[in-house]
Amino acid sequence: MVKQFRYIGNIIVIFIILFLIIIAFRLTPNPPLNQSLNFSTILYDENDKLLRITLANDQQYRTWTPLEKISPHIINGLLLHEDQWFYYHFGFNPLSLIRAFWATYIGGGNRQGASTITMQLARMHWKINTKTIDGKLLQIFRAIELELKYSKHDILEAYLNYAPFGRNIESIGAASLIYFDKTPDKVNLPEALTLTVLPQSPTYRIDKKKGIAGKALVNARQRLFERWQKHYETKDNIAALFNLPLMMRQPEQLPFIAPHFTDQILQQQFQKNSNEQQVIKTTLKIDVQTIIEQQVSAFIERNKINGIYNTSVLLVDNNTMEVKALVGSADYFNRSIQGQVNGTDAKRSPGSTLKPFIYALGMDQSIIHPKTVLKDVATDFGFYTPENFDHHFKGPISVTDALIHSRNIPAVYVAGKLKKPSFYQFLKQAHIRKMNTEDHYGLALVLGGGEVTAQELATLYAMLANQGIWQPLRMTRNSDNQTRLSQRLLSPEASFMTLDMLLKNTRNEDILAKKQQSLTPIYWKTGTSWGFRDAWTAGGFNNYTLIVWMGNFDGHSNNAFVGVNAAAPLFFNIIDSITAYYPNHKGYQNAIPPNLTQVDICLPSGNLVTQWCKIKGKTWFIPGVSPINIDTVYRPVVIDNKTNKVACPPFNPKDTHVEVYEYWSSDLAEVFAKAGIPKKTPPNSAHCETTQNYMGSPPRITSPLKNVVYKLRLSNKENEKIVLNAIADGEVKKLYWFVDKNFLGSSSVENTLDWVPNKSGIYKISVIDDLGQSDSRKLKVDLID
Repeated sequence: MVKQFRYIGNIIVIFIILFLIIIAFRLTPNPPLNQSLNFSTILYDENDKLLRITLANDQQYRTWTPLEKISPHIINGLLLHEDQWFYYHFGFNPLSLIRAFWATYIGGGNRQGASTITMQLARMHWKINTKTIDGKLLQIFRAIELELKYSKHDILEAYLNYAPFGRNIESIGAASLIYFDKTPDKVNLPEALTLTVLPQSPTYRIDKKKGIAGKALVNARQRLFERWQKHYETKDNIAALFNLPLMMRQPEQLPFIAPHFTDQILQQQFQKNSNEQQVIKTTLKIDVQTIIEQQVSAFIERNKINGIYNTSVLLVDNNTMEVKALVGSADYFNRSIQGQVNGTDAKRSPGSTLKPFIYALGMDQSIIHPKTVLKDVATDFGFYTPENFDHHFKGPISVTDALIHSRNIPAVYVAGKLKKPSFYQFLKQAHIRKMNTEDHYGLALVLGGGEVTAQELATLYAMLANQGIWQPLRMTRNSDNQTRLSQRLLSPEASFMTLDMLLKNTRNEDILAKKQQSLTPIYWKTGTSWGFRDAWTAGGFNNYTLIVWMGNFDGHSNNAFVGVNAAAPLFFNIIDSITAYYPNHKGYQNAIPPNLTQVDICLPSGNLVTQWCKIKGKTWFIPGVSPINIDTVYRPVVIDNKTNKVACPPFNPKDTHVEVYEYWSSDLAEVFAKAGIPKKTPPNSAHCETTQNYMGSPPRITSPLKNVVYKLRLSNKENEKIVLNAIADGEVKKLYWFVDKNFLGSSSVENTLDWVPNKSGIYKISVIDDLGQSDSRKLKVDLID
């Protein structure tokens, strides 16, 4: 009796020791079963459409799918087909081994397998040769090890991700995606059972061209389905699917969409050494990508006669900075044009595409406003003497027209006035990479002396649409939770005015139709590099920024590479196609910033109107920032009725009359003369001892007061205002007020204007009447808490 108790006690101790060993194995940290594998990378577009699946490092298509994301049909079919006792054995099935051994070595029948799912995983994981008895024993030992170290869940998950599925396809995720264009949780029953039988016979034939499965595979699936019906209830409509031809996509038929785009993402992932990142959801939109690729192909085919063989196109959503389409070259597989080069990420000379940002900076730095008149005349900027593309000069030209017509002299002049930041510093702040020193470029940077990529240029134009806030491009949505870099480089006012100018740049086709309300507003700018090596058109429509580049990657020039003639037609073809495909897409809205207003100006000078101005218009301006003076081009001159010469004061109004003349500087007058534009020469008043003062008394400022310090409370800043008022001559209708040299606003003679200083300091307040006469005074302002 004692021996029996002792025997039973020993057995219990043995079981306890075995149990503790099992617990020790489980509690000991074990490496994940996918640690030794490398995987494919799968890239989807924004709507989860497959763009591309890459080969793993060992040239296999392989992904890792958690068991929870695999259809129950696959799991149940696998257990039914491979290992019904999976959840009950400890790595191997003794009865199956005995049956297989007897049939193979004693009974003289066909060779039979007896491997459990765990044993098959052991063979694949440790690459065991199981054709020998030693190999089979090692497989059993390793299977037991797996059962000790890992749960049934982990083993089943690993098997489905290790298993071969024909060709160079491994893992249920890769097989489901390649054969059926679905993730493993989306397959139906016929597809699930097809995937279930493949690992046992991965060499089953499938027609590579038609994708129709051979009879052997269909029959194997049918046999499994017959067993399935004995265990699981199946609806008639599902059963009917098994009578349809079994279509399976082959690896050769996998999509290879936007290869330059996916190449760039994969290169970035490689630099991050992120083999763990298998599934990448990109920002690309396949429908839009297809539209652009079709337009590119058609355009290149039409223009080969002009030596145009290559182009790059980039489309960006301004709201999210997501790349929606990217065409790196006209043909990825064309070696003659170096088709695998991603032209959107290649440094090229931008030509005049950067000019809008020079003028935007000029507006922020109180140098210009959209209607400021600049000189387009021969000018020597130190050692730099630029010319216009057409080698002609237009004389006085507004900033808007200078931008639209891409005049070089005005742009270089404004760039030369920029300070803090200079144009070079602005580009550095906008993350333009690999720039040389500022001295290296000089003012030539304005006309394309530096180099940018289409992707960098897209961030600049998108910044205008985003009210001056620069943001980097986004190509994936996998990092949505990360903080994205953004910085303000331009004011909302300057951004608005720059886009407003670009919107006035009409395409040729719009001449007869520009009044149609249905037309999509488009802002755009062309560029042509020196030597006709690059043709650009950059701009935007709706909520998109679009960049089109045309040229040769080897830098070979072509006289056809002119922005407006080469890149612009493709630019507009793309816009027309996208807007036709999405007719209900919301059009671009250039929201007016609250601190922006309009003022009447005299167009020939770009300055505030006087009663003598003959051509009037309006311009946007930033109060307290934009520089606007009183017009001095149109001036009244008192003429003697008898002599028709300038009347010398004092004169009798009854014997004189007033004539208005245009006063232009000598260089502009020379341009007018060369252009054959007659200008009435102002009369000479050298015979008069004193100058005329026809315009009455100048205005006198009555508020603010002299010698008074204005103390304003910051806590009540909205109500703490300084009233501006002046007394003017009887003929004066309007007064224009300035703080330092910046135009603040206008008022009638009867009304006042309020001014709210934004900082303490000494200010110069000036008032100019519409006759051009002025008064000014200084005052001190203290802002106190």
